Amino acid sequence: MLQGVPNVLALDFDGVLCDGLKEYFKTAWQAYCNIWQLSDHTPPDGMAEAFYRLRPVVETGWEMPIVLRAIARGMAEADLFQHWATLSKQIIADEDLDPKQLATEVDGTRDRWIDADLESWLAEHRFYPGVCDRLKAILASDTNVAIISTKEGRFIQQLLQQQGIDLTNLQLFGKETKRPKGDILLELMQVFEPEATFWFVEDRLKTLQTIQKRPELESVNLFLADWGYNTPDERHDASQDPGIHLISLDHFASDFSNWLT
Repeated sequence: MLQGVPNVLALDFDGVLCDGLKEYFKTAWQAYCNIWQLSDHTPPDGMAEAFYRLRPVVETGWEMPIVLRAIARGMAEADLFQHWATLSKQIIADEDLDPKQLATEVDGTRDRWIDADLESWLAEHRFYPGVCDRLKAILASDTNVAIISTKEGRFIQQLLQQQGIDLTNLQLFGKETKRPKGDILLELMQVFEPEATFWFVEDRLKTLQTIQKRPELESVNLFLADWGYNTPDERHDASQDPGIHLISLDHFASDFSNWLT
């Protein structure tokens, strides 16, 4: 049963608080240049914008260079949105690629960038309008806040601190926890009183649907951030699911009562 104010608010980071599209593209493009051994590292006109639009199809990092390959091969964006799983496998087979090697290249590209110039890497991230002020207000209230993310916690800390956000009352679960988000939510629930209300905001519909399948998490109120990395079809599906609340950025940046309208 939804109440007006959650006792615990759990948030994803990328796609809910922070927009890392520019970093994703630059990392993916450099990895792409390495994989396909391009001599010219200048991306074609429109490549970045197409990647930004298609980013929601990506579930794991190795897929990012494949998105760029699909764009370079002239595949229609509508087809990629509808049949990404099939088309990405087709590209892998056509070009004799190995997802594990792709993942190693993407991760290595990012790690080398971070090691060489952390500040420029952090600078490729921006926060969605209004979310930092709203987060500050929530942290100053009685609501407990947890961030559950696949980004490394140390980078989340640095990005939040750059925005002047006090992390004292914030619980942070980053990539280094190496546990599914549902498991972390369950751990948090065991810390609080049984009647505590939990809200979780995520931009990946599949993540929310996975949580829905766990009976022990049925009391968690789930929200899909419509400004994050999701597709129109996913937003439509969420809007038709009584167990998921589709919220806008304006709702998120306002009082909790507006999240439920």
